[in-house]
Amino acid sequence: MEGALAERQGIAVNAALLLAILLHNLTYPLSGAGGIWPAVFYLFYAMIFVIGTWALTGDGRMRAASAISGAAVLVAGIANSYAPSDGAALAVFIASIAYHSTMCLVLAVYTFRARTVMGDVVLAATSLYLVIGSGFAAIFALIEWLAPGSFAASSGAEITWQQMVYYSYITLTTLGYGDITPVGSYAQAFASFEAVLGVLYTVILLSRLVGLYSASSDS
Repeated sequence: MEGALAERQGIAVNAALLLAILLHNLTYPLSGAGGIWPAVFYLFYAMIFVIGTWALTGDGRMRAASAISGAAVLVAGIANSYAPSDGAALAVFIASIAYHSTMCLVLAVYTFRARTVMGDVVLAATSLYLVIGSGFAAIFALIEWLAPGSFAASSGAEITWQQMVYYSYITLTTLGYGDITPVGSYAQAFASFEAVLGVLYTVILLSRLVGLYSASSDS
């Protein structure tokens, strides 16, 4: 009975986190909208990984890292939205990388330390995949900030944060439409690494889940 209750709670927590991540990824344009919307977006962004971390782990270090980086994302994001500057943009990128890294670590531990295959593990693994994608968007944006022109759009348009998110997921899933191209050496290195990571993650995760399912079936 207690095991079933814990499983249901785990599924509820991870399902809520996954939905929040999906909503976050779909509402990125709000960060560049006017009025109150950027503040709403960054407040939501700064909350989801903090709440997710506190719900999925009791590790005080991870909780502290998530809270600190989440607060940094909120302050830097709002500052960059209402008073854009190179410094504020840099702060957003660095804070976002730290914030995503913490959530990736929490989800990876939760997923790969599991001893049985349950719905919450599958949901956590899905969330981890999405967080990896949005995390690389921040890395790409940082590379472009450090070396302007590292990425080029076939249309010739300026590459915005939203386009970096799009490009990151296209690279992670190895679709590669070709409308955005990494032309700088660091951009190419990290883009190829993300593509390889996306493939390896899928293979390793499937192997892990199949192994856990076989072990549980045999016992």
